[in-house]
Amino acid sequence: MRENGRRGVTRRCARDPEREERASKRESAPDPVKRDFSADGPNKARFADIAYVRTHRGWLCPAVAMGARSRRVAGRPMAPGMTAEPAGDALETAMARRGPEGGRPHRSDRGSRCVSPLIGKTVEEGGVAPSMGPVSGPRDNAVTESLTGVVKAECAHARAFSGREEAALETSECIERFCNRIGIRSAPGWLGPEGFEKKQREESRSKAA
Repeated sequence: MRENGRRGVTRRCARDPEREERASKRESAPDPVKRDFSADGPNKARFADIAYVRTHRGWLCPAVAMGARSRRVAGRPMAPGMTAEPAGDALETAMARRGPEGGRPHRSDRGSRCVSPLIGKTVEEGGVAPSMGPVSGPRDNAVTESLTGVVKAECAHARAFSGREEAALETSECIERFCNRIGIRSAPGWLGPEGFEKKQREESRSKAA
């Protein structure tokens, strides 16, 4: 690797931001997904998570909301901390871009932000069916944790950012250009999210013709 000018990266940061509290079992939503991360049609389920990027001027925390079938990220707002605001904005952006909810599951981890009044209001008004995995479940949100792991390894922890604005630009480009367009996934048939959705549209037009 040294001879070829390459170096390894890790998905973990040398120092994590202050961790948020976990929601208790009583506060948490039910688990209709039950680790079944598949979907037989567009917009059948959505998964959400929040990551963290270290900069010289503090933390930047991007929140993501991703469709279960194509694995396309539809919302990615960012904030200085792991709070309910970016998580709520990600859900609202995804709802606006991908159409009405109709009671489809919205899967998240058990962070306290996910059971906040702000998220609760967004969920109720949007007709969302919240879903959370079991307490201390190692794979309770594996789909989006896999995505944020790629963002951490390829972008967030691969370099030191001078400030939040620079980090936000680089992270947005990583999500949009790599995760949504180039990066292939097993779930959508080893295609990128954009390529998979394009294929689905072409097939729908062929059937309608």
